[in-house]
Amino acid sequence: MSSSRGKSRTDAERNRARVLAVARSLFAEFGDQVQMAEVARVAEVGIGTVYRHFPTRKALVEAAAQHRFAEILAFAETRCLAAPDPADGLAFLLGHIGEVLARDQGLSGAIESAMGSAEPSGDSRIALEGLAATLIERGQAAGSVREDATVHDVYMIVCGLAAVIRTGSGEWRRFVRIALDGLRPVPAPATPSRR
Repeated sequence: MSSSRGKSRTDAERNRARVLAVARSLFAEFGDQVQMAEVARVAEVGIGTVYRHFPTRKALVEAAAQHRFAEILAFAETRCLAAPDPADGLAFLLGHIGEVLARDQGLSGAIESAMGSAEPSGDSRIALEGLAATLIERGQAAGSVREDATVHDVYMIVCGLAAVIRTGSGEWRRFVRIALDGLRPVPAPATPSRR
């Protein structure tokens, strides 16, 4: 009997993961137009299964947002913190965020519509800000990030990056390169030579 309960739990977890993956993909492609019935159809589960895991559409959108933030955090922990050159850590992070936002524009719109903002909040925000702080501190210790750079600066860059992608007002990779230039140490002015 306990083995059948374990199998049910495994099936439920698998169904939840499938619904969430399908929802994220559909939101990324079609944005706020996606309905629960469409998610159920594409995930090949009953509508009751969708509502059992995500009682409201907003709950499904929030779960998709958390999934995206967790993915960014996992990338940052494995790729950015492992970068041999501390300056590369921030470059990898901003580049990855740009790729995710460009790929998931519809999801960003659905998140903003459902939650009022596409920015991370709660534990996700705390974890991402902590990671950004670590990358900044490492870069500062290595002399590759300016001494006055802060997590708030990185946050502003990500907000600007999101706006560039959302509005199509420029090439986001160029924006990242220019922003990274702004995080580099400012060279000391040359002192005039005395004769």
